[in-house]
Amino acid sequence: MISRESFAGWYRNRFVWVAVILLAVSAGVVALVNPAGSEAEPADLQAQVLTRMRSVLEKADPGQHNHAGHNVQQVTTEEQPAVVCGVRVYGYEPAEVTALADVRTAYGFHLCGVAEQKRPWDVAVKLAGPVIMDMSTDPPGIQVVEATADVMFVDRLREMFPEKYAELALKEALADSEMADLRRRYDAAAGL
Repeated sequence: MISRESFAGWYRNRFVWVAVILLAVSAGVVALVNPAGSEAEPADLQAQVLTRMRSVLEKADPGQHNHAGHNVQQVTTEEQPAVVCGVRVYGYEPAEVTALADVRTAYGFHLCGVAEQKRPWDVAVKLAGPVIMDMSTDPPGIQVVEATADVMFVDRLREMFPEKYAELALKEALADSEMADLRRRYDAAAGL
C-alpha cells in the first residue's frame, strides 16, 4: 500500500509534472495536426464537392475537358504531363442533400494548367471556364460552357446552368486562396 508520505513526495516531484505536461502538450499537438486521421474527408459537403470536382478534372485527359482548340504538345516520353486544377463550386443539385454520394450534378468554375516540365504558368496550356459535372456516372461526366458559331457564350451559359448558378458564373471565378494553391501545386508539378 502507498503511504501518505510517499504519495506526497510523488505529488511534489517536479520531474513527474514536467512529464505530465509534455505528454498533454504532445497529445494536443497530435489532435490539432491530425484531427480525424490522415485521409480525413472535408467536414462540409461544399468542400467535399470541391475536392471531388478537382480530383476528377486532374485525373481526366485534357481532351476530356471538352475545350475546343486546346492541344497539349506531344511529349517524347511515355509520361503525360500532370493537369493541375483549381475549382470554385457554385452549387449542386439536388441542393437539399447532405452526403456527397447523393449529389447528382455539380456546377462551378475550373482553371486547369497542363504542367509540362519546366514550362512556367504564364505560357502553360490552360483550360478554364464554367463547368458542369455529372456526379451520377462513373467516372463523372465533364461538360464545359463554350460559345458556338450560332450561340454566344452568355446565352450558352444560361442554357446550361440554372439561373442562380448562371449569375454567379458570370461574376465569379476562383477565390484568391484557391488561385494561390493552384499556382503552388502547378509549380511543383512542372518542376519549377
